[in-house]
Amino acid sequence: MRCQLTGVGPVFGNRVSHSHRRTRRRWNPNIQQRRYWLPSEGRFVRLTLSARAIKTVDKIGIETAVVRIRARGEKV
Repeated sequence: MRCQLTGVGPVFGNRVSHSHRRTRRRWNPNIQQRRYWLPSEGRFVRLTLSARAIKTVDKIGIETAVVRIRARGEKV
């Protein structure tokens, strides 16, 4: 899953055991589904956001966030 606002997705690396053997692993972002009221369009929008992006929406507002999401080419 990817965040619609920031574009963050899973990152990959190595799991290192006690004996220092390395195997591949991945870190998944904290992705959440949130529903916001979009006053300019008079409807709710359902967004897939990371926890950090939810805080960003709280700070900049949903209207600005939707403009940024559409600028990335995502459909809202």
